[in-house]
Amino acid sequence: MKGRMGKILTIARRDFRAILFSRSFLFFILGPLFPVVVASMAGGIGASVQGAAGPARIGVAMADTDTAMVTEARAALNQPLPRLPGTIVLDRPANSPQEVSAILKDGAGQGVAAVLSGTLDDPVLSGPQPRIAAWSGDVSLLVEEARRISATGPGQARQWPEIGLRPVAQPSQVDQTGGRIRTAQAAQTLLFILTMLLAGMVLSNLVEEKANKIIEVLAAAVPMDSVFFGKLLAMLGVSFVGISIWGGVAALVIVAGGASVAFLSAPAVGWPLFMALGAIYFACAYLLLGSLFLTIGGLAATVREVQTLSMPVTMAQLLVFFLASYSLGQQGQPVELAAALFPFSSPFAMLARAATDGALWPHLLAIGWQALWVVIIVRTGATLFRRTVMKSGPRGTKRGLFRMLHQSTRSFRQA
Repeated sequence: MKGRMGKILTIARRDFRAILFSRSFLFFILGPLFPVVVASMAGGIGASVQGAAGPARIGVAMADTDTAMVTEARAALNQPLPRLPGTIVLDRPANSPQEVSAILKDGAGQGVAAVLSGTLDDPVLSGPQPRIAAWSGDVSLLVEEARRISATGPGQARQWPEIGLRPVAQPSQVDQTGGRIRTAQAAQTLLFILTMLLAGMVLSNLVEEKANKIIEVLAAAVPMDSVFFGKLLAMLGVSFVGISIWGGVAALVIVAGGASVAFLSAPAVGWPLFMALGAIYFACAYLLLGSLFLTIGGLAATVREVQTLSMPVTMAQLLVFFLASYSLGQQGQPVELAAALFPFSSPFAMLARAATDGALWPHLLAIGWQALWVVIIVRTGATLFRRTVMKSGPRGTKRGLFRMLHQSTRSFRQA
Protein backbone atom coordinates (compact mmCIF):
# COMPACT_ATOMS: atom_id res chain seq x y z
CA MET A 1 0.00 0.00 0.00
CA LYS A 2 2.90 2.34 0.79
CA GLY A 3 4.46 1.74 -2.64
CA ARG A 4 1.14 2.38 -4.37
CA MET A 5 0.60 5.60 -2.44
CA GLY A 6 4.08 6.75 -3.41
CA LYS A 7 3.26 6.21 -7.08
CA ILE A 8 0.00 8.13 -6.70
CA LEU A 9 1.79 11.05 -5.06
CA THR A 10 4.46 11.02 -7.76
CA ILE A 11 1.84 11.37 -10.50
CA ALA A 12 0.05 14.02 -8.45
CA ARG A 13 3.22 16.11 -7.97
CA ARG A 14 4.05 15.84 -11.67
CA ASP A 15 0.63 17.06 -12.83
CA PHE A 16 0.32 19.67 -10.07
CA ARG A 17 3.61 21.34 -10.95
CA ALA A 18 2.92 21.15 -14.67
CA ILE A 19 -0.42 22.92 -14.27
CA LEU A 20 0.56 25.38 -11.55
CA PHE A 21 3.56 26.75 -13.45
CA SER A 22 1.88 26.90 -16.85
CA ARG A 23 0.70 30.04 -18.61
CA SER A 24 -2.85 28.76 -18.81
CA PHE A 25 -3.09 28.66 -15.00
CA LEU A 26 -3.04 32.47 -14.86
CA PHE A 27 -6.00 32.65 -17.24
CA PHE A 28 -7.70 29.94 -15.20
CA ILE A 29 -7.38 32.12 -12.10
CA LEU A 30 -8.44 35.34 -13.80
CA GLY A 31 -11.27 33.81 -15.82
CA PRO A 32 -13.96 33.67 -13.07
CA LEU A 33 -13.06 37.19 -11.91
CA PHE A 34 -14.19 38.82 -15.16
CA PRO A 35 -17.90 37.96 -14.69
CA VAL A 36 -17.69 39.24 -11.11
CA VAL A 37 -16.21 42.55 -12.29
CA VAL A 38 -18.80 42.87 -15.05
CA ALA A 39 -21.64 42.06 -12.64
CA SER A 40 -20.34 44.62 -10.13
CA MET A 41 -20.10 47.29 -12.81
CA ALA A 42 -23.57 46.45 -14.10
CA GLY A 43 -24.96 46.60 -10.56
CA GLY A 44 -23.32 49.97 -9.94
CA ILE A 45 -24.65 51.37 -13.21
CA GLY A 46 -28.12 50.03 -12.46
CA ALA A 47 -28.09 51.57 -8.99
CA SER A 48 -26.93 54.88 -10.46
CA VAL A 49 -29.71 54.87 -13.04
CA GLN A 50 -32.27 53.89 -10.41
CA GLY A 51 -31.02 56.67 -8.13
CA ALA A 52 -31.30 59.20 -10.95
CA ALA A 53 -34.98 58.33 -11.33
CA GLY A 54 -35.56 59.21 -7.68
CA PRO A 55 -37.84 57.49 -5.18
CA ALA A 56 -41.37 56.62 -6.25
CA ARG A 57 -43.92 59.08 -4.81
CA ILE A 58 -47.66 59.74 -4.81
CA GLY A 59 -48.88 62.75 -6.70
CA VAL A 60 -51.71 64.47 -4.78
CA ALA A 61 -54.30 66.09 -7.07
CA MET A 62 -57.06 67.11 -4.63
CA ALA A 63 -58.61 70.32 -3.41
CA ASP A 64 -56.27 72.68 -1.58
CA THR A 65 -57.71 71.89 1.85
CA ASP A 66 -57.57 68.13 1.37
CA THR A 67 -54.08 68.38 -0.12
CA ALA A 68 -52.88 70.28 2.96
CA MET A 69 -54.36 67.61 5.25
CA VAL A 70 -52.70 64.79 3.28
CA THR A 71 -49.32 66.58 3.33
CA GLU A 72 -49.54 67.14 7.09
CA ALA A 73 -50.63 63.54 7.63
CA ARG A 74 -47.61 62.28 5.71
CA ALA A 75 -45.30 64.41 7.86
CA ALA A 76 -47.00 63.13 11.04
CA LEU A 77 -46.58 59.50 9.98
CA ASN A 78 -42.95 59.92 9.07
CA GLN A 79 -41.78 59.15 12.63
CA PRO A 80 -43.45 55.77 13.15
CA LEU A 81 -43.58 54.78 9.46
CA PRO A 82 -40.68 56.35 7.56
CA ARG A 83 -41.03 53.84 4.71
CA LEU A 84 -44.41 55.15 3.60
CA PRO A 85 -44.28 56.52 0.03
CA GLY A 86 -43.62 60.24 -0.18
CA THR A 87 -46.11 62.73 -1.59
CA ILE A 88 -45.82 65.61 -4.02
CA VAL A 89 -48.49 68.26 -4.62
CA LEU A 90 -49.72 68.48 -8.21
CA ASP A 91 -51.11 71.64 -9.74
CA ARG A 92 -53.38 69.90 -12.22
CA PRO A 93 -56.56 67.82 -11.80
CA ALA A 94 -56.79 64.07 -12.37
CA ASN A 95 -60.43 63.37 -13.05
CA SER A 96 -60.02 61.04 -16.04
CA PRO A 97 -57.67 58.23 -17.11
CA GLN A 98 -56.24 60.52 -19.79
CA GLU A 99 -55.31 63.16 -17.21
CA VAL A 100 -53.74 60.51 -14.96
CA SER A 101 -51.68 59.16 -17.89
CA ALA A 102 -50.50 62.68 -18.70
CA ILE A 103 -49.48 63.27 -15.07
CA LEU A 104 -47.58 59.98 -14.86
CA LYS A 105 -45.79 60.80 -18.10
CA ASP A 106 -44.94 64.42 -17.28
CA GLY A 107 -44.12 63.72 -13.61
CA ALA A 108 -41.65 60.90 -14.27
CA GLY A 109 -38.75 63.18 -13.45
CA GLN A 110 -40.30 63.93 -10.03
CA GLY A 111 -40.87 60.24 -9.30
CA VAL A 112 -44.67 60.34 -9.58
CA ALA A 113 -45.74 56.68 -9.78
CA ALA A 114 -49.43 57.02 -8.79
CA VAL A 115 -51.99 59.80 -8.38
CA LEU A 116 -54.29 60.40 -5.41
CA SER A 117 -57.40 62.35 -6.36
CA GLY A 118 -61.01 62.77 -5.25
CA THR A 119 -61.73 63.87 -1.68
CA LEU A 120 -60.89 62.63 1.80
CA ASP A 121 -64.35 61.10 1.99
CA ASP A 122 -64.06 59.47 -1.43
CA PRO A 123 -60.35 59.07 -2.31
CA VAL A 124 -59.22 57.54 -5.63
CA LEU A 125 -55.76 56.11 -6.25
CA SER A 126 -54.86 55.85 -9.94
CA GLY A 127 -51.83 54.27 -11.53
CA PRO A 128 -50.44 50.95 -12.80
CA GLN A 129 -52.14 47.94 -11.23
CA PRO A 130 -49.08 46.49 -9.41
CA ARG A 131 -48.24 49.90 -7.94
CA ILE A 132 -51.70 50.82 -6.63
CA ALA A 133 -52.21 47.29 -5.29
CA ALA A 134 -48.98 47.57 -3.29
CA TRP A 135 -49.78 51.08 -2.05
CA SER A 136 -53.48 50.69 -1.26
CA GLY A 137 -52.90 49.94 2.44
CA ASP A 138 -50.41 52.80 2.83
CA VAL A 139 -52.78 55.27 1.17
CA SER A 140 -55.67 54.07 3.34
CA LEU A 141 -53.61 54.80 6.46
CA LEU A 142 -52.53 58.15 5.04
CA VAL A 143 -56.09 59.23 4.25
CA GLU A 144 -57.34 58.10 7.68
CA GLU A 145 -54.67 60.23 9.39
CA ALA A 146 -55.62 63.17 7.13
CA ARG A 147 -59.27 62.78 8.20
CA ARG A 148 -58.24 62.81 11.86
CA ILE A 149 -56.23 65.99 11.37
CA SER A 150 -59.15 67.56 9.52
CA ALA A 151 -61.51 66.68 12.39
CA THR A 152 -59.22 67.82 15.23
CA GLY A 153 -57.76 70.80 13.41
CA PRO A 154 -54.36 71.39 11.81
CA GLY A 155 -51.36 71.45 14.09
CA GLN A 156 -52.80 68.82 16.47
CA ALA A 157 -49.96 66.33 16.12
CA ARG A 158 -50.54 62.80 17.31
CA GLN A 159 -48.44 61.73 20.30
CA TRP A 160 -46.75 58.50 19.40
CA PRO A 161 -45.83 56.33 22.41
CA GLU A 162 -42.20 55.59 23.15
CA ILE A 163 -41.45 51.89 22.75
CA GLY A 164 -38.74 50.44 24.98
CA LEU A 165 -36.36 48.13 23.11
CA ARG A 166 -34.84 45.21 24.99
CA PRO A 167 -32.46 43.21 22.77
CA VAL A 168 -31.56 39.66 23.76
CA ALA A 169 -28.44 37.77 22.72
CA GLN A 170 -30.26 34.56 21.86
CA PRO A 171 -32.30 34.78 18.62
CA SER A 172 -35.75 33.26 18.45
CA GLN A 173 -36.06 29.67 17.29
CA VAL A 174 -37.90 30.78 14.14
CA ASP A 175 -35.20 33.28 13.17
CA GLN A 176 -32.47 30.78 13.97
CA THR A 177 -34.04 28.02 11.87
CA GLY A 178 -34.67 30.34 8.94
CA GLY A 179 -31.14 31.75 9.13
CA ARG A 180 -29.59 28.28 9.18
CA ILE A 181 -31.65 27.24 6.16
CA ARG A 182 -30.35 30.31 4.30
CA THR A 183 -26.82 29.33 5.31
CA ALA A 184 -27.41 25.79 4.04
CA GLN A 185 -28.79 27.05 0.71
CA ALA A 186 -25.86 29.41 0.24
CA ALA A 187 -23.37 26.65 1.04
CA GLN A 188 -25.03 24.22 -1.36
CA THR A 189 -25.06 26.78 -4.17
CA LEU A 190 -21.43 27.74 -3.64
CA LEU A 191 -20.39 24.08 -3.49
CA PHE A 192 -22.25 23.32 -6.73
CA ILE A 193 -20.78 26.30 -8.59
CA LEU A 194 -17.22 25.51 -7.52
CA THR A 195 -17.58 21.82 -8.32
CA MET A 196 -18.99 22.37 -11.80
CA LEU A 197 -16.52 25.15 -12.53
CA LEU A 198 -13.43 23.20 -11.48
CA ALA A 199 -14.25 19.57 -12.23
CA GLY A 200 -14.46 20.26 -15.95
CA MET A 201 -10.68 20.67 -16.07
CA VAL A 202 -10.29 16.91 -15.67
CA LEU A 203 -12.10 16.14 -18.92
CA SER A 204 -9.39 16.95 -21.42
CA ASN A 205 -6.51 15.75 -19.24
CA LEU A 206 -6.19 12.22 -20.61
CA VAL A 207 -7.13 13.21 -24.16
CA GLU A 208 -3.99 15.34 -24.49
CA GLU A 209 -1.70 12.69 -22.99
CA LYS A 210 -3.18 9.99 -25.22
CA ALA A 211 -2.47 12.14 -28.25
CA ASN A 212 1.14 12.68 -27.12
CA LYS A 213 1.64 8.98 -26.25
CA ILE A 214 2.60 10.01 -22.69
CA ILE A 215 -0.09 7.82 -21.17
CA GLU A 216 1.58 4.69 -22.60
CA VAL A 217 4.81 5.52 -20.79
CA LEU A 218 2.93 6.14 -17.53
CA ALA A 219 0.91 2.95 -17.90
CA ALA A 220 4.07 0.93 -18.39
CA ALA A 221 5.61 2.25 -15.17
CA VAL A 222 2.61 2.86 -12.90
CA PRO A 223 -0.69 0.98 -12.46
CA MET A 224 -3.50 2.71 -14.32
CA ASP A 225 -5.63 3.26 -11.25
CA SER A 226 -2.65 4.99 -9.57
CA VAL A 227 -2.42 7.28 -12.60
CA PHE A 228 -6.09 8.12 -12.25
CA PHE A 229 -5.82 8.77 -8.50
CA GLY A 230 -2.70 10.90 -8.98
CA LYS A 231 -4.31 13.05 -11.64
CA LEU A 232 -7.40 13.57 -9.50
CA LEU A 233 -5.33 14.62 -6.49
CA ALA A 234 -3.30 17.01 -8.63
CA MET A 235 -6.38 18.68 -10.06
CA LEU A 236 -7.90 18.84 -6.57
CA GLY A 237 -4.77 20.61 -5.32
CA VAL A 238 -4.92 23.08 -8.21
CA SER A 239 -8.60 23.69 -7.40
CA PHE A 240 -7.79 24.49 -3.77
CA VAL A 241 -5.13 26.95 -4.92
CA GLY A 242 -7.69 28.66 -7.14
CA ILE A 243 -10.30 28.73 -4.39
CA SER A 244 -7.77 30.24 -1.96
CA ILE A 245 -6.97 33.05 -4.39
CA TRP A 246 -10.63 33.72 -5.21
CA GLY A 247 -11.56 33.60 -1.52
CA GLY A 248 -8.83 36.09 -0.66
CA VAL A 249 -9.98 38.48 -3.39
CA ALA A 250 -13.61 38.13 -2.25
CA ALA A 251 -12.62 38.84 1.36
CA LEU A 252 -10.74 41.98 0.29
CA VAL A 253 -13.73 43.18 -1.74
CA ILE A 254 -16.11 42.57 1.17
CA VAL A 255 -13.86 44.36 3.66
CA ALA A 256 -13.15 47.27 1.30
CA GLY A 257 -16.82 47.68 0.46
CA GLY A 258 -17.95 47.48 4.06
CA ALA A 259 -20.30 44.60 3.23
CA SER A 260 -21.07 41.69 5.49
CA VAL A 261 -22.73 38.28 5.55
CA ALA A 262 -24.86 39.05 8.59
CA PHE A 263 -27.92 37.62 6.85
CA LEU A 264 -26.35 34.15 7.28
CA SER A 265 -26.89 32.61 10.69
CA ALA A 266 -24.21 30.56 12.39
CA PRO A 267 -24.53 26.88 11.37
CA ALA A 268 -25.46 24.27 13.93
CA VAL A 269 -21.93 22.83 14.06
CA GLY A 270 -20.29 26.27 14.35
CA TRP A 271 -18.40 28.23 11.71
CA PRO A 272 -14.92 26.65 12.12
CA LEU A 273 -16.17 23.08 11.80
CA PHE A 274 -18.63 24.07 9.08
CA MET A 275 -15.80 25.57 7.01
CA ALA A 276 -13.73 22.42 7.53
CA LEU A 277 -16.64 20.21 6.49
CA GLY A 278 -17.19 22.47 3.49
CA ALA A 279 -13.61 21.87 2.35
CA ILE A 280 -13.95 18.11 2.90
CA TYR A 281 -17.28 17.86 1.08
CA PHE A 282 -15.92 19.95 -1.78
CA ALA A 283 -13.05 17.48 -2.08
CA CYS A 284 -15.51 14.58 -2.05
CA ALA A 285 -17.83 16.19 -4.61
CA TYR A 286 -14.86 17.11 -6.79
CA LEU A 287 -13.35 13.62 -6.64
CA LEU A 288 -16.70 11.94 -7.36
CA LEU A 289 -17.50 14.10 -10.36
CA GLY A 290 -13.85 14.34 -11.42
CA SER A 291 -13.44 10.56 -11.42
CA LEU A 292 -16.48 10.28 -13.67
CA PHE A 293 -15.16 13.02 -15.96
CA LEU A 294 -11.72 11.37 -15.98
CA THR A 295 -13.27 8.10 -17.10
CA ILE A 296 -15.15 9.92 -19.87
CA GLY A 297 -11.99 11.73 -20.95
CA GLY A 298 -10.06 8.46 -20.96
CA LEU A 299 -12.59 6.73 -23.21
CA ALA A 300 -12.97 9.68 -25.62
CA ALA A 301 -10.63 9.95 -28.58
CA THR A 302 -11.02 13.67 -29.31
CA VAL A 303 -11.98 16.84 -27.46
CA ARG A 304 -15.25 16.92 -29.42
CA GLU A 305 -16.16 13.48 -28.09
CA VAL A 306 -15.33 14.70 -24.58
CA GLN A 307 -17.75 17.60 -24.93
CA THR A 308 -20.46 15.33 -26.34
CA LEU A 309 -20.11 12.71 -23.61
CA SER A 310 -19.84 15.24 -20.78
CA MET A 311 -23.09 17.05 -21.57
CA PRO A 312 -25.40 14.32 -20.15
CA VAL A 313 -23.23 14.12 -17.03
CA THR A 314 -23.44 17.89 -16.53
CA MET A 315 -27.23 17.87 -16.91
CA ALA A 316 -27.49 14.93 -14.53
CA GLN A 317 -25.38 16.81 -11.98
CA LEU A 318 -27.82 19.70 -12.20
CA LEU A 319 -30.66 17.32 -11.35
CA VAL A 320 -28.57 16.00 -8.46
CA PHE A 321 -28.22 19.55 -7.13
CA PHE A 322 -31.98 20.05 -7.37
CA LEU A 323 -32.50 16.81 -5.42
CA ALA A 324 -30.17 17.99 -2.65
CA SER A 325 -31.85 21.42 -2.56
CA TYR A 326 -35.31 19.85 -2.37
CA SER A 327 -34.23 17.53 0.45
CA LEU A 328 -33.31 20.59 2.52
CA GLY A 329 -37.00 21.32 3.00
CA GLN A 330 -37.79 17.65 3.73
CA GLN A 331 -35.59 17.06 6.75
CA GLY A 332 -36.18 13.71 8.40
CA GLN A 333 -38.08 12.42 5.36
CA PRO A 334 -37.05 9.55 3.03
CA VAL A 335 -36.03 12.00 0.32
CA GLU A 336 -33.37 13.48 2.59
CA LEU A 337 -32.00 10.01 3.33
CA ALA A 338 -31.99 9.23 -0.39
CA ALA A 339 -30.09 12.43 -1.16
CA ALA A 340 -27.55 11.61 1.57
CA LEU A 341 -27.06 8.04 0.30
CA PHE A 342 -26.81 8.81 -3.40
CA PRO A 343 -23.06 9.41 -3.87
CA PHE A 344 -23.20 12.44 -6.17
CA SER A 345 -25.79 14.33 -4.09
CA SER A 346 -24.41 13.23 -0.73
CA PRO A 347 -21.84 16.08 -0.35
CA PHE A 348 -24.51 18.72 -0.99
CA ALA A 349 -27.10 17.12 1.30
CA MET A 350 -24.64 16.53 4.14
CA LEU A 351 -23.18 20.04 3.98
CA ALA A 352 -26.71 21.40 4.32
CA ARG A 353 -27.27 19.04 7.25
CA ALA A 354 -24.18 20.47 8.97
CA ALA A 355 -25.84 23.89 8.87
CA THR A 356 -29.12 22.71 10.39
CA ASP A 357 -28.13 19.78 12.64
CA GLY A 358 -25.27 19.69 15.13
CA ALA A 359 -24.75 15.90 15.14
CA LEU A 360 -21.28 14.91 13.88
CA TRP A 361 -21.43 11.13 13.53
CA PRO A 362 -23.50 11.20 10.28
CA HIS A 363 -20.70 13.18 8.62
CA LEU A 364 -18.11 10.54 9.48
CA LEU A 365 -20.28 7.88 7.85
CA ALA A 366 -21.04 10.09 4.84
CA ILE A 367 -17.37 10.95 4.20
CA GLY A 368 -16.41 7.27 4.36
CA TRP A 369 -19.30 6.36 2.05
CA GLN A 370 -18.31 9.01 -0.50
CA ALA A 371 -14.64 7.98 -0.36
CA LEU A 372 -15.66 4.38 -1.07
CA TRP A 373 -17.51 5.45 -4.19
CA VAL A 374 -14.54 7.50 -5.37
CA VAL A 375 -12.44 4.34 -5.17
CA ILE A 376 -15.08 2.30 -6.99
CA ILE A 377 -15.49 4.80 -9.83
CA VAL A 378 -11.74 5.29 -10.27
CA ARG A 379 -11.07 1.54 -10.25
CA THR A 380 -13.86 0.94 -12.73
CA GLY A 381 -12.68 3.78 -14.98
CA ALA A 382 -9.09 2.51 -14.91
CA THR A 383 -10.27 -1.01 -15.79
CA LEU A 384 -12.34 0.26 -18.70
CA PHE A 385 -9.41 2.39 -19.87
CA ARG A 386 -7.04 -0.59 -19.88
CA ARG A 387 -9.46 -2.84 -21.72
CA THR A 388 -10.86 -0.42 -24.29
CA VAL A 389 -8.00 2.03 -24.91
CA MET A 390 -4.79 0.30 -23.87
CA LYS A 391 -6.16 -3.09 -25.09
CA SER A 392 -4.61 -4.88 -22.14
CA GLY A 393 -5.97 -7.16 -19.45
CA PRO A 394 -8.47 -10.03 -19.74
CA ARG A 395 -10.55 -10.15 -22.90
CA GLY A 396 -13.68 -11.36 -21.23
CA THR A 397 -16.38 -8.88 -22.17
CA LYS A 398 -19.36 -10.70 -20.69
CA ARG A 399 -18.71 -9.77 -17.11
CA GLY A 400 -21.42 -7.63 -15.62
CA LEU A 401 -21.01 -4.25 -14.11
CA PHE A 402 -21.56 -5.49 -10.56
CA ARG A 403 -18.85 -8.14 -10.92
CA MET A 404 -16.44 -5.49 -12.19
CA LEU A 405 -17.23 -3.25 -9.22
CA HIS A 406 -16.70 -6.16 -6.83
CA GLN A 407 -13.36 -7.02 -8.42
CA SER A 408 -12.21 -3.40 -8.23
CA THR A 409 -13.12 -3.11 -4.55
CA ARG A 410 -11.44 -6.44 -3.69
CA SER A 411 -8.21 -5.48 -5.43
CA PHE A 412 -8.17 -2.19 -3.55
CA ARG A 413 -8.49 -3.98 -0.20
CA GLN A 414 -5.70 -6.41 -1.12
CA ALA A 415 -3.44 -3.48 -2.07
